[in-house]
Amino acid sequence: MITAYHRPQTLDEALTLLTRPNVLPLGGGTLLSKPTAESIEVADLQALGLDTVKKNGNTLELGAALTLQSLLESEHCPPALKSALKLEAPLNIRNSATLAGTLIACDGRSTFASVLLALDAKLTVTSKQNGEETLNIGDLLPLREQVRGKLITKIVIPLTVKLAFDYVSRTPADKPIVCAALAQWNSGRTRLALGGYGKSPILAMDGTEAEGIESAVKNAFHEANDEWASAEYRMDAAATLVKRCLAS
Repeated sequence: MITAYHRPQTLDEALTLLTRPNVLPLGGGTLLSKPTAESIEVADLQALGLDTVKKNGNTLELGAALTLQSLLESEHCPPALKSALKLEAPLNIRNSATLAGTLIACDGRSTFASVLLALDAKLTVTSKQNGEETLNIGDLLPLREQVRGKLITKIVIPLTVKLAFDYVSRTPADKPIVCAALAQWNSGRTRLALGGYGKSPILAMDGTEAEGIESAVKNAFHEANDEWASAEYRMDAAATLVKRCLAS
């Protein structure tokens, strides 16, 4: 239950509020609007200007309070990321859900987080105590509970990479049972992220070339059993998706 509402006008004011243990950041409100027995206060981030899209050389700098739909509609958003965003949530949710809020609340079926993991996205995390820190998304996802009291302010993704995304789901509107995001740099570096299972997407491969990628898929999903699919199905489906990504 929300017991108090704050609307800080500066980042410093917001960070000061977040040092209090019962204050949470409010972006799109899709998570905090859900009923809860816990009494919390919220710090609305709307006035902080954290909803920008900026192309900076070979990177795309995204404000953490940017909505999923605003990123989807940006001319700078890579086509494969657009496909993942459409699957992440329906339009009404995309219009309000923020990038940072989506990452904090996501599970392994998040198509958006899967693509950002493949791209090795960098996140700026800011706190009153430590100032600005830069984290790789792969380091953040397993430690999201420790972000409380801090604020994700920026997400940076590379633009000079080949990016492919594919998925399998029960219906076109469902979250994927399996998805694959593949990023390749000009240097030959290859990162493969697999989604559709668990608490967060899995980084299956980060190497200098694509050799051994099928073995990486099997290693990543060898215990991926749940109510949606067996590990064997996921391994076979992911191997097919990766082949499609490589071909594209």
